[in-house]
Amino acid sequence: MTAAARAGRTADADELCSAAYEKAGGPDTGVALVAVGGYGRSELAPYSDLDVVLVHDEDVDLGPLAEQLWYPIWDSGARLDHSVRSLPEMVAAADADHRVASGLLDVRHVAGDPHLTLRLRTTMLANWRRGARERLPEIRRASDARHRLMGELAHLSVPDVKEAEGGLRDATTLRGLVATWLVDVPHTELERSRQTLLDVRDVVHEATGRATDRITPETWPVLAEVLGLAGERAAQVHVREAGRRITHLSRLAWRRVDGVLARPVSARTARRPVLEPLGPGVALSAGEVVLDGRADPAADPMLLLRAATIAAERGVVLAPPTAARLVREGAPLPDPWPEEARQLLVRLLASGRGLLEVWETLEETGALAGFLPEWERVRMLPHASVIHRFTVDRHVVETCIEASALIRSVRRPDVLMVAALLHDIGKGGLTEHSVAGEPIARAVATRMGFDDECVELIALLVRWHLLLAETATTRDPDDPATVEILTSRLRTPEALALLRALTEADAKATAPKAWTSWRAGLVADLARRAHAALDSGATLPAFPVGEVAVPAGLTAASVAISVEPVADGSRVTAIALDRVGLLADLAATFALLRLPIRAARLWAQDDHSVSVWEVGSDTVDPAVLRTRYEAVVDGRVDPTARFARALPEGELAPTVVVRPEASEHATVLEVRAADRPGVVHLVCAELARLDVAVRSAHVDTLGPQAVDVFYLQEPSAGALSEIRAAETAHAVRAALS
Repeated sequence: MTAAARAGRTADADELCSAAYEKAGGPDTGVALVAVGGYGRSELAPYSDLDVVLVHDEDVDLGPLAEQLWYPIWDSGARLDHSVRSLPEMVAAADADHRVASGLLDVRHVAGDPHLTLRLRTTMLANWRRGARERLPEIRRASDARHRLMGELAHLSVPDVKEAEGGLRDATTLRGLVATWLVDVPHTELERSRQTLLDVRDVVHEATGRATDRITPETWPVLAEVLGLAGERAAQVHVREAGRRITHLSRLAWRRVDGVLARPVSARTARRPVLEPLGPGVALSAGEVVLDGRADPAADPMLLLRAATIAAERGVVLAPPTAARLVREGAPLPDPWPEEARQLLVRLLASGRGLLEVWETLEETGALAGFLPEWERVRMLPHASVIHRFTVDRHVVETCIEASALIRSVRRPDVLMVAALLHDIGKGGLTEHSVAGEPIARAVATRMGFDDECVELIALLVRWHLLLAETATTRDPDDPATVEILTSRLRTPEALALLRALTEADAKATAPKAWTSWRAGLVADLARRAHAALDSGATLPAFPVGEVAVPAGLTAASVAISVEPVADGSRVTAIALDRVGLLADLAATFALLRLPIRAARLWAQDDHSVSVWEVGSDTVDPAVLRTRYEAVVDGRVDPTARFARALPEGELAPTVVVRPEASEHATVLEVRAADRPGVVHLVCAELARLDVAVRSAHVDTLGPQAVDVFYLQEPSAGALSEIRAAETAHAVRAALS
């Protein structure tokens, strides 16, 4: 049924009730017949098509009016829920139940005294606005509880168009939020989606012959036919898109409500928005990530990814108008992507729960099509298996969220996160999805700028992402052929570790039953056996060799610094007399200047230490570096106090591991921690405090994670003893935590 048809039926119902009121001799003053919620089931009458209330002033005697009014309506066969209440009783009922109050915001005059109806409406609206700050937390809790119970309309296999998250009840709640005047919601988009779901519900009622809000599998073809859609898949997309749109608007509105409620009532709104700078071209305003006045989308192709990543990592809203502007005006990313763009995407994917709402904004504004057009293959695609609790696109996002908690278990978190994003990209066709997805994943990873080795690794993980789980649960682990199934395809411990993490993330994102302790144990046991067969230890960088020209005249307190531009940044070479703590001071220098370290290499050359740093800035001044370095060496700045911090709640703990197999001449310490300013300094400062010399360092930033490898020796030369190595690892871990 269209909106026009619903309006016609509403008018017919109003005419019927108006005629009955006139026939019953209803007075023109002091009494009004009103309808609540319009045609369709209302909040006050969840099992009726029409809810009418005979409202009267307290001093009015209705006599037999009610009976004379209801009987003609019943005789007509119309279904209704009716009541008789005085105006104060209506107010009291609304004060006692927010659902009643919400329903009464849509009171419609049918017959009788229009002034009484107007008084009722204005009273309800005034009370709603006056009590909004006290009521909204209760409404929020009720909505959240319903969402947990009913699930999300856009992703349920059997969605409920009224009660599920993103359904008609949420649309009503949004209209109530707008009526408070505390926040605003795009009215046109909300009403369009609401009308779409009302159309769908009308068809479901006609098809099933009963008042149900659930769309069962056999109803999709009927929906497609009646609504003039191309087929069952188109019908699902049509309904799920409307639900997702309402969900997106609802989450955005509640975020804004939280911001309003957090401010004191007496706080005055600044005439100009307060912008907190977050990055080049990006700022925070009223809890939302926006562009600052200097942003130039046409000249900065990374601006969209930067804004999205910062929003996700901070757990705040990426303002939809900002994303829409970046879609309209933003420059396209070059092919292949620069390293900064790839790092930003990986950080976005690894941002945890903050990813979900930001990704929805990117979808709703069409931003995904700009940098990941392949996403259209899986958008709103339902899973064929009923075990999946989400559609394919939402399942992929959930897999990324689950994988973000496992990045400490792999050396290449960037490969893991992109493989999680692309593991189901082949679905939607007739070819087995892991086979179809492999070439797509290879093409996407190449466009993202990964090197050939990582491209093949991502393609390998997409091709075989089901292999470990299927083999572990269907084959005999004691049969050598079982392990051979894995080792013949993966070939390296690194690939196996990545597949194990992807397997766990994929299963957890599918459904709770897909990752039981039994299944997890089988996967872990087979992975352990395969790892032993592939040999032990992760592949670590080789001990570096190289010679550079050392400037003459260097003293213990001086350093020679040179800078050369490279793609997306600068390469800084620092040469100084070797000493314990030198690397800590250099790392502090970069951190204090907020220069992001992408990679670093250090080695000893005679009595000197040579370090080469890749930093993410193309405006590095050697003189400024030397000045800040001298301040650190002289003790005028205490970087350790500035960068040390307690581990924030929810952040993954760092891992610090000794790799005894990696070198015969040094103790190799592998550190994996959240990428943030000062990580390298904190590690090196702790090593200096322990009087441990760093003979070589390999610092890499892979998305959200710093993966740093340090070759350590005693100052008198020689690897650390086992006890001293263990103590060193423990101390470094504590320094980072």
